[in-house]
Amino acid sequence: MGLCASAPKSRTSPERNQLKSQHKTNPFSYNNNNNNNNNDHDSKPPSSTNQQKLSSQTTAAGGGGGGGIPSFSEFSLSDLKAATNNFSSDLIVSESGEKAPNIVYKGRLKNRRFIAVKKFSKLAWPDAKQFVEEARGVGKLRHKRVANLIGYCCDGEERLLVAEYMPNDTLAKHLFHWENQTIEWAMRIRVAQYISDALNYCTTQGRELYHDLNAYRILFDEDGDPRLSCFGFMRNSRDGKSYSTNLAYTPPEYLKHGRVTAESVVYSFGTVLLDLLSGKHIPPSHALDLIRGKNIILLMESHLEGNFSTDEATILVDLASKCLQYEPKDRPTINDLVATLAPLQTKCDVPSYVMLGITKQEEEAPSTPPRPLSPLGDACSRKDLTAIHQILVMTHYRDDDGAGTNELSFQEWTQQMRDMLEARKRGDQAFREKDFKAAIDFYSQFIDVGTMISPTVLARRSLCYLLCDQPDAALRDAMQAQIVYADWPTAFYMQSVALAKLDMHQDSLDMLNEAAGLEVKRQKRDRIRGS
Repeated sequence: MGLCASAPKSRTSPERNQLKSQHKTNPFSYNNNNNNNNNDHDSKPPSSTNQQKLSSQTTAAGGGGGGGIPSFSEFSLSDLKAATNNFSSDLIVSESGEKAPNIVYKGRLKNRRFIAVKKFSKLAWPDAKQFVEEARGVGKLRHKRVANLIGYCCDGEERLLVAEYMPNDTLAKHLFHWENQTIEWAMRIRVAQYISDALNYCTTQGRELYHDLNAYRILFDEDGDPRLSCFGFMRNSRDGKSYSTNLAYTPPEYLKHGRVTAESVVYSFGTVLLDLLSGKHIPPSHALDLIRGKNIILLMESHLEGNFSTDEATILVDLASKCLQYEPKDRPTINDLVATLAPLQTKCDVPSYVMLGITKQEEEAPSTPPRPLSPLGDACSRKDLTAIHQILVMTHYRDDDGAGTNELSFQEWTQQMRDMLEARKRGDQAFREKDFKAAIDFYSQFIDVGTMISPTVLARRSLCYLLCDQPDAALRDAMQAQIVYADWPTAFYMQSVALAKLDMHQDSLDMLNEAAGLEVKRQKRDRIRGS
């Protein structure tokens, strides 16, 4: 009975905090729920090393962005202070600056990757448990059309969110404050479609409510692709407002009842369509008057200079009109939005950054290991599972002596013990014969009894999980092996491979370096003992 392949508990379990080497994962995005228009940004996903509790998922349905999305994590306040230069005003990226009730900062982690940190006002979320539950709920979302939430910090009265950072500004800046070129027509349709895809995914994940969707909540990643800010899935506070003070853009039912509904999100999507069509803020009531008067040309942005399809523009105008209906029941569903927008896509082979007229930003290459690697380290650095298997077969149980867990009293030699050792023996045989599914089952029988703990069995089962395409379970076993034997290089090497398979490449490199360092220490220790 092998463990099921769920999300990696890389740094979730309490045992992880006992490890001598602890890690962090941190990319970032930034978005803000202000009382004015919100400016949200995001950039490349980073990961870092240090004390951190990973929870939930890595890349759920829908996939992740380039470079892999780190697991949802808990950050320490000291780490976020260091990343933002003690929350320097020079790093504020919120649209309203320091006047915003909840401020978003651009930050940089120790591994030189960027993050976006949203800092809530004091007592915005007095109930820490409620804040953490909300953040974890949003942290389960993982999609390439979302600027994903990757962590939180809850320290005293401080409440902070950490997200992937999008380096290419907001839709609002590209539409309303452009300097070099306005957004071309095909890119506007792409924005509408990608955001409808994001909303559709989030709806399927039980997160259909989005607070104050607007052009400041749509961000552009390193590829120039539009993403929906994750910050809009959380309110400004436990009982705060969900929309800006500009009532002209607020869904009418929210003005009545003060509650956000799925239909409210569709209404807000309609206002974004108006922004894309007109290139400026037009109150929905005025836009509807133009639509009813069939003055569509007056609605369209003049800088497009006729470089758009009238048929496509008519479809978008009609869709915006339906989204902005006064009665929520008269509005289309998210599925309707996707179905309407998908067929309008053109220039599918043209990258978004080309259409935006920006230079694609490449992620910094991770540093190489600082020391020569052993054969196992070299195999792990190459993710050569076949070579790793051969080395583990040859190593056998030599390293279990260092774990100090094999001493058994006479009374423990029961029938149960004999059965357990037989399970391990059969697991070893299946492992040698490369019957990895059977090896998982036999090793699980051995591990589940719990009388005898073997880091080697955990490392072998970890490799079996990797060979069965279950990297999350593999990571869990490799971490458990480290708990059993804290300074065992093999445990770190196996974590490195599992993290690489989960697209957590910076963490993988950190583990690889740490394992190599432990091997150097072991070699020095062995030389001293031998002299």
